[in-house]
Amino acid sequence: TDLANLPVEGVMPPLTGATTWINSPPLTTEQLKGKVVVVDFWTYSCINCIRSIPYVRAWAEKYKDQGLVVIGVHTPEFAFEKSEANVRQNIQRLGITYPVAMDNEFGIWRAFKNQYWPAHYFIDAKGQIRHHHFGEGDYAGSERVIQQLLKEAGAANVASNVVSIQAQGAEAAADMAQVESPETYVGYARAENFRSPGGLANDVIKDYVAAPLQLNDWNLSGRWRVTREHADLQTAGGRVAFRFKARDLHLVMGPSKPGSPVRFRVRIDGVAPGANAGSDIDAQGLGRVEGERLYQLVRQTGAVRERTFEIEFLDPGVQVFAFTFG
Repeated sequence: TDLANLPVEGVMPPLTGATTWINSPPLTTEQLKGKVVVVDFWTYSCINCIRSIPYVRAWAEKYKDQGLVVIGVHTPEFAFEKSEANVRQNIQRLGITYPVAMDNEFGIWRAFKNQYWPAHYFIDAKGQIRHHHFGEGDYAGSERVIQQLLKEAGAANVASNVVSIQAQGAEAAADMAQVESPETYVGYARAENFRSPGGLANDVIKDYVAAPLQLNDWNLSGRWRVTREHADLQTAGGRVAFRFKARDLHLVMGPSKPGSPVRFRVRIDGVAPGANAGSDIDAQGLGRVEGERLYQLVRQTGAVRERTFEIEFLDPGVQVFAFTFG
């Protein structure tokens, strides 16, 4: 990126598509003139977004007194991410204090012609888009763009160093060189590599049985109702298994009834995870689904190899949406 000659990619579109604003009254493009703006398209259960948020938080804090405004545009992937209560709870959990525009109708997303989570747009003090970055990574390059746009706006004593982040849990950077498993959806609209006999039965209750798994295959066992977005467990003892290769395994899930937590147990190759437990379970593999969000269930400490993950739900009434890896 030639910082001295950042192109004008367009004019910042209006933010009028927002359905709700959190941490701020509604902001307009007129109010933002004179400010350097970073617009971060995200959604709270997206692992790629979760891993980039530590940098966005750090930029907002580091440059707030020099004219930077960060706006998180929360555009939902799953229906539960349209809930203002869920979004507020996860903004608090993730330590986000900058303004967040809920974009439930995809109005801002369409205005920016955006197609990615996460996506970062860098806007100068004249309201012009000067740079964008899609997906994770190149955080130092993005911060140098912020520094350049602040200097162009006349800010004094802009730092020349870039933030150093030591993120924890699901926010920690992925070990992409070791990831050989793809994001995998459980709902029938986008499910792939499902191996239980007879396949998925759409929108009806079915008793599923496990089946042998090759790398990146998965199965269900127990009584489930599979919808377009998720699998809904009807009776205690249901299981989901996945043959994976990656350091980290995450599962997006939530209770079927708000306020009714669901206990579960994770096994890796048939045994308790021990030192390979993710941040949302203990060494015995025990955890609770208490809200609709991404849960980190495996963080391997040793060599990464093919493993069989299995989660058993000790209570009924859980919804399982998607696996992601890191």
